[in-house]
Parts: sequence; structure tokens; C-alpha cells
Amino acid sequence: MTLSLYIRAALTPKKLLPILGSISAGVLLMTMQTTSAQAAGQYYNCANANGCKLVDSKYFTSSYTKTQYPVVLAHGLGGFTTLFGVIDYFNGIPEDLMKGGSEVYTTKTSAVNNSEVRGEQLLQQVKTIAAISGESKVNLFGHSQGGIDIRYVAGVAPKYVASVTAVSSPEQGSKTADFVKNVLEPNNTSGEPSNVTTQLVSGVFNLIGGFTDIGSGISFNQIQEQDGWQALVALSTDGAAKFNAKFPAAMPKSYCGQPTSTAVNGIKYYSFSGVGQITSALDPSDYLLAATGVPFAGESNDGLVSACSSRLGYVIRDNYRMNHLDSADQVLGLTAWGESEPKSIYRTQVNRLKNANL
Repeated sequence: MTLSLYIRAALTPKKLLPILGSISAGVLLMTMQTTSAQAAGQYYNCANANGCKLVDSKYFTSSYTKTQYPVVLAHGLGGFTTLFGVIDYFNGIPEDLMKGGSEVYTTKTSAVNNSEVRGEQLLQQVKTIAAISGESKVNLFGHSQGGIDIRYVAGVAPKYVASVTAVSSPEQGSKTADFVKNVLEPNNTSGEPSNVTTQLVSGVFNLIGGFTDIGSGISFNQIQEQDGWQALVALSTDGAAKFNAKFPAAMPKSYCGQPTSTAVNGIKYYSFSGVGQITSALDPSDYLLAATGVPFAGESNDGLVSACSSRLGYVIRDNYRMNHLDSADQVLGLTAWGESEPKSIYRTQVNRLKNANL
């Protein structure tokens, strides 16, 4: 048979159609695999009155941090989302999680207030996030006071919460807050400061709170409620004890004890924190934390929170070589050299949630 006759015989419709069908199926399968492998991880900023704004979306080839439910990050005292578009509170952490497939939301509550006020604000954002994501629950991460705020949400609206992860949070109060409160007004248990000095200090904190609101992109007419005195009382040992009486889930029975439960009402609880104040000689904030850590009188602490006070639920570790700001990868990533890198700690925890089908 000549070559032309062979080709003509091979290209009859009866023989050609199965070949084309196989090629089409192969192309479709490759497309499906590529689409699956390159689904987009997403990062949203919820510091705006109209809901959450998509910050970034990236294709990923690893699903290491692809949880069933969205990851929601809550800031601490004096916190923000992105300050004037330059500094992220959770420095590079949302982007890092997004690369592994996470859908990440950063939230904005009153920078300066107690955890009932902040927690209620956070709850409203969680409801918005549930609507945007189409998921019924979220995985909450809270740094510092944010770790108390997320417990409030889990306590009053458990149906929205899959897990709670407290990061360097003063769950039983901070001795730094005790010291400041005792200097200002040791016997004041009311809701308002009673002397001029305290009012001035509280006013300064309120201004700082308003500044971070504006820096996060909140308009002047929508600045959140700030209350420096309420924040200080809430973060004191007495204030924390009152909060814990209302929301005892996954808390230790004693100050330096270990939690006896890690899951309550179907919600899994976790915590991690560090100890040490000067972890990077290049980070100017470390020297401030060395000063704020003095009231702990030798007790292991990160400059603002003791290891004992940080424990909640399953304690991943309470002795990472991280100070209080390191645990949010601040300032600007200047953390302890040769130690567990903060982003990797968050990444590992989110993978832990993924493996728990959360």
C-alpha cells in the first residue's frame, strides 16, 4: 500500500473519531488536573464598612494549608489590619497561608477596648465572612487580646466556629496591665477612670485607637468605639478572671495549670506562645518589651504575657523563643535567628486544622 493510500484509509471517519475522542478526553483531564492543582488561595481585609475586600489571590500547587473552613485573624490591643497600606499587623502571614491554599480574612475591631465590645464587633465580621465564603464556620486565630476576643465569639455563637487558636494571649491577665492599673488607680473597679491622670492616659490610648482605625482605612465618621480604661481593666488579672467566669471553655483550673479539655461544644481549642524579650538586637521594640516584662519578676514571659497565662486548650508550645511581637512576625520580621520562624508556626497549625478536617 502506498503512503497516500495508507493515510487515506487511516483518516476515515470510522477510525478518526475514536482517536479524536481520546485526544479530547486527555486534554479535558489535563485541564481538570491543572485547574484543581492551581485553585486560588485568597486573602481578604475586613476593615471596611461594606464588608471584606479581596486583597490578593494566588494559584497554588500545594494544599498544605487548604482548610475546610476559612482562616480568620484577629489582632490584639492597639491593632490594625494594614496600617496606611505599609505595615500588616500579621506580617506576611496571610500571604504565606494563601500560598498553601488557605482562604484568609484579617479583621478589624476597636484597637482599644474590652473583649466583650471587640468580640461583638468580631462576631459581626465572622457572620459577614461566613456569607462571603459560603461556609458555615471559620477557624479563628487571635493574637494577644485577640485571643480573648475569639473566645467571646466561640462562647456566644459557637455555630460559627470550627476552631480557636490563641497566640500569645493573656487568657488569665497580664502582670504588665496589673502594674499600670495599680499605678494609676489600684482600688478602682468601676467602669470609668476617676482621676485626671488616668483620664489623660486613657485619652491617649483612645487617640491611638482612632489613629489605627484611620490607618486601616476606616473613615472618620465610622471610627470604632475606643476605651483605654476598659481595655486596661479587661487585661488585668481581675478583669480576666471575670471574663473567664463567663467563658470558661478549655481554660486551666489554676493559674499555671494545664487545660484539661481541648474541645468544647464541638469547637477545638489551641494555643501557642513564646518567652524572652530581646530576641533580635536589631529590633528596637525588643528593648521596650524588656521593660514591660519587668513586672513578671522572673516568671517566664514574652514581655507582656506569661507562659502560664497564655495556655488554652491544646497547648502546642508556650516556650518558643519569641517575644510578644515576634508571634505576629513583628517588627517587620525581625525575630530570633535560628529559631522556629513565626510564619512556619502558623503554617503548621493551619495544616493541623486541615488534618482535623477543619
